[in-house]
Amino acid sequence: MSENCTHDCSTCGESCSERTSFLEAPHELSSVKKVIAVVSGKGGVGKSLVTSLLAAIMQRAGFHAAVLDADITGPSIPRLFGVENVGAESDGFGVYPVKTKTGIDVMSINLLLENPADPVVWRGPVIAGTVKQFWTEVIWKDVDFMFVDMPPGTGDVPLTVFQSLPVDGIIVVTSPQELVSMIVGKAVRMAGMMNIPVLGIVENMSYFECPDCHKQHKIYGESHVEDIAKEYGILNIAKLPINPKLAAACDAGLIELFEGNWLDGIAKMLCGEEVKNG
Repeated sequence: MSENCTHDCSTCGESCSERTSFLEAPHELSSVKKVIAVVSGKGGVGKSLVTSLLAAIMQRAGFHAAVLDADITGPSIPRLFGVENVGAESDGFGVYPVKTKTGIDVMSINLLLENPADPVVWRGPVIAGTVKQFWTEVIWKDVDFMFVDMPPGTGDVPLTVFQSLPVDGIIVVTSPQELVSMIVGKAVRMAGMMNIPVLGIVENMSYFECPDCHKQHKIYGESHVEDIAKEYGILNIAKLPINPKLAAACDAGLIELFEGNWLDGIAKMLCGEEVKNG
């Protein structure tokens, strides 16, 4: 225990003999093998897209995937899967996630609102408490991989997720701009404070491939993802292109029908973790 200890473990990243475990027990009817958080240090880089793609890939591979949408004030997961107008149901036992076309379990605040277009104007502690309820009161049945779509930054909700859920690792989403290196560093260091491993990094909007000549154009500048990965010891790297067909699939709620192998390397790594630790 540090000599400067305030005895408030909720704001501390140190590991010591007096540290309290804040892990919350899932619903008694839930079964979740792996929890992977998808994070970004800033908004607008495509973490919801990466979350959805990884869930779809694992579902295709024969695993049961789930998505917990922890971005309470900016939920986009239901729209990506085309379930934004479907309400989550509950009974005396708990709340049941909505199933997508291919059987992925999804829980988002938009599935609980009477009107999905209504804004969620809540303060941080209430938002963090809602995310915790998504873990403790929702019945997640026989889930192999749960992907948590995190809000950007290192505030209340990421801290709640890292402390309350048994997160096995994080995937960091970034973009090619040089300034992103510092922002990625914040997310990686926060994970380090919580003793959570960084499993991979995804650079979104990495390039645009001409459909005629197949030449790759770096619309947002040269990639820095290799340098960032080397700086923080991240082994698994993936690059997502600017792809009009992928964007159209997102708008139409058909993300599960995407075609592309951009994230296959990270998916195989996750499968390997499942085989090794399963």
